[in-house]
Amino acid sequence: MKAYELLYFVAPNTDDDARAGVMTRIETIVKDAKGEIDNVDDWGRKKLAYEIDGQADADYTLIDFHADSDSIAELDRVLRINDAVMRHMVVAREDRD
Repeated sequence: MKAYELLYFVAPNTDDDARAGVMTRIETIVKDAKGEIDNVDDWGRKKLAYEIDGQADADYTLIDFHADSDSIAELDRVLRINDAVMRHMVVAREDRD
């Protein structure tokens, strides 16, 4: 399994249930692919470099995990269609394999 890093952010007015739902969905995808989540780091509210959908701030979350490359496509698909997630990025971490 390879090491990956996922950074995503949600609008600050998103309710706690929607945020928890995003995190639960990410955990489910990774664990169903026999992967494991190493670390979840909640960065809190940060100012965006530019406004997205009229929002100037967002709540950031960084997740370090190990998974097969097949599960990354599914994770990307799910985060892309989730209305709570404004933006996301998955990066392979060669230094943590």
